Amino acid sequence: MSKAYQVVGIGNAVSDVIATSSDDFLAEHGVEKGIMQLVDQPRAEALFAAMGSRTETPGGSVANTIAGLGSLGLRTAFIGRVADDDLGYSYALAMQTEGTDFPNPPVRNAELPTSRSMIFVSPDGERSMNTYLGISSDVGPEDVSDAVIADCEILFLEGYLFDKAPGKEAFRKAASLARQSGARAGISLSDPFCVDRHRDDFRKLVAGPLDFFLCNEEELKSLYQTDDLAEALKMGAADCELVVCTRSAQGVSICQADKRWDVPVVPVVPVDATGAGDQFAAGFLYGVVQGFDLETCGKIGGIAAGEVIGHIGPRPATSIAEMLKKQGIV
Repeated sequence: MSKAYQVVGIGNAVSDVIATSSDDFLAEHGVEKGIMQLVDQPRAEALFAAMGSRTETPGGSVANTIAGLGSLGLRTAFIGRVADDDLGYSYALAMQTEGTDFPNPPVRNAELPTSRSMIFVSPDGERSMNTYLGISSDVGPEDVSDAVIADCEILFLEGYLFDKAPGKEAFRKAASLARQSGARAGISLSDPFCVDRHRDDFRKLVAGPLDFFLCNEEELKSLYQTDDLAEALKMGAADCELVVCTRSAQGVSICQADKRWDVPVVPVVPVDATGAGDQFAAGFLYGVVQGFDLETCGKIGGIAAGEVIGHIGPRPATSIAEMLKKQGIV
């Protein structure tokens, strides 16, 4: 009997609030152009109030991956934490509308508001992101439903949540539940600075209850504290059953035991690299669920990443499924 969910993700539930803005607006409000910076609650509220016409969409790294998998027709769920405010209800509703179950209801009488990233798009296409983490980074073991994890085939975790002790506990609980139910569990390392902060814990996690991990070259080298990619891949494969390392224009390197596949990508002129790693993960995991060989999984991931960097926004604008059909992959 098939399980209810093919992939379940746990991560930051961050609402992307997008508005167009002039360079004068950015200067007036002290927004540094073209970068992502974390802001505190007062600053977030001030920027949110200053935005004119805005668009709200559910975001967050693993949430974007799960949404990509849902768009490919998989049965998905996302475990995140939102507050009982307008953005929180909008986030939960949007995920459900897009076809991804959002099993945790907004937290009643929450001390912190729903997480948000205020994204100002300049006339030249530059995106200036100001992210307030809010309630999403407080995901803890109480948010992890035994029933949901037991009813999934693959569990995918977001490394960013490792910044707080409850997030670490949530991951350990979820990974243990996945193993007990026969599900495969993996993690995205998220960011090299995140790896620097939690290297020992990440090493224990990938060498323990996890079956795979996804990363980019910088994150992998940071995890194993070496500048030699081949050595880092070898160490990763010794720790974990499957290592998937994206290398931008150099494609992706996949290691399993003593085997390595280097999969090239089709060059794409980048318009906005936001979400490339998230959609690579979606394409790769889609291939895994469908039972493709690892090299084909890497190709699908590259196609999904290439689509998303070709336009503004972290989620596909055209059907990845149709692209795969045209290329004879599915």
